[in-house]
Amino acid sequence: MNLVQLLNTKGKRQVAARIGEEFRLVKRTRSVLELAHAAIEAGTGIAAIIEIRGLGKTVDIAAAYSEGRLLPPIDTHDPAHIHLTGTGLTHLGSAATRDAMHRKIGDAKEETLTDSMKMFRMGLEEGKPKKGKTGVQPEWFYKGNGSMLTGPGQALLSPAFADDAGEEPEIAGIYVIGPDGSPFRLGFALANEFSDHVMERVNYLYLAHSKLRPCSVGPELILGDLPADIRGTSRITRKNKTIWEKPFLSGEDNMSHTIENLEYHHFKYSVFRQPGDIHIHMFGTATLSFADGIKPENGDVFEIEAPAFGLPLRNPLKVEKPSKVKITAL
Repeated sequence: MNLVQLLNTKGKRQVAARIGEEFRLVKRTRSVLELAHAAIEAGTGIAAIIEIRGLGKTVDIAAAYSEGRLLPPIDTHDPAHIHLTGTGLTHLGSAATRDAMHRKIGDAKEETLTDSMKMFRMGLEEGKPKKGKTGVQPEWFYKGNGSMLTGPGQALLSPAFADDAGEEPEIAGIYVIGPDGSPFRLGFALANEFSDHVMERVNYLYLAHSKLRPCSVGPELILGDLPADIRGTSRITRKNKTIWEKPFLSGEDNMSHTIENLEYHHFKYSVFRQPGDIHIHMFGTATLSFADGIKPENGDVFEIEAPAFGLPLRNPLKVEKPSKVKITAL
């Protein structure tokens, strides 16, 4: 089952469930978070809560999307309690890229590898541990809190000081922390882990700076497990013309880490197990327009789609105007 959050034409919050090609409203429900808390309290799943509440009339999600009424698949009234994070160097890429990468790092001496290549090799060797074992920890980064979460169709804001504004087509896990500090996974959604790749290329220690940007997630939340083999397309359009398009792969069949291993190394930290908090954790990618020499411009539209996730994630790029920040001593 896939879920979508939206506003109706009067600005009232609603949740709709995909039934085949249609979307039907979930009765007596205003948010996915409400469903998650109800499921935790009842000791069951979100789908079971939806079955109890029932489905109502159909809703025109295409119209809601075009009118800017779709919301991220998870949100809350206090964005400071949403954590946006992710992992890198987790994907194998295409078969040709994978073989070339394996040969390069398999034959190379340790001292000749970059830190990134060492991290990638660690994932290949120990990112999918045997049952009951703990795998190697991945590269990890922080993107911000819920104030930087952008909904489907909304503009991704690039700061005036940025060197670049590039897309990263990814899968995000959506989590809620229960009253006792236990993490609960609601499901998965498409994500655009928007980053500054030019800044990152200056020095890998600038990775933290390059990631402090908005990101977009949605529109649909897939309940249950992530498909093992995800095949999608990432594209950029400029003035209604496609200037770049490329397939991307995700899912564990195309990754050097298991989802379970990536989840463990995020939630092993107690700071990420605070009751009531929401986590949107992105699992990485191997496909970037930046790698093909593309420089997105103000007004370009990023589009990420994969059949398993239903509706595409679409966001225009907006470059903010320069502004000064004044620090006042008290």
